[in-house]
Amino acid sequence: MSKINNPLAPKTNRLLAKSTEIKAWVRQLLELPPDTPLTVAELACRDEGCPDIETVIGIMRTGEPIQTIRVHMTMSEVTFDHLAEAVSISSSKSASSSGHFSRNS
Repeated sequence: MSKINNPLAPKTNRLLAKSTEIKAWVRQLLELPPDTPLTVAELACRDEGCPDIETVIGIMRTGEPIQTIRVHMTMSEVTFDHLAEAVSISSSKSASSSGHFSRNS
């Protein structure tokens, strides 16, 4: 049985469900152990040409700097493909611990 999304449900419940989904995708894409701490948040984007809100994912591996992945869209808009692109960009930037994806990328 598939879960039905209720558009009238409180936004925090929808964001929590989407955050959980994004974390699962990040774990899958980066082959992370289940105990690796992850954060997913919607933050104001200050970059030129960026939408007002972006989704920021923090990956906290033991003994390493926090890796940040930014997707220039709201959490509800993020798909597995958007995240895969952002992870790919992040992985290709060896000198930086941050990857950015936007609809214009």
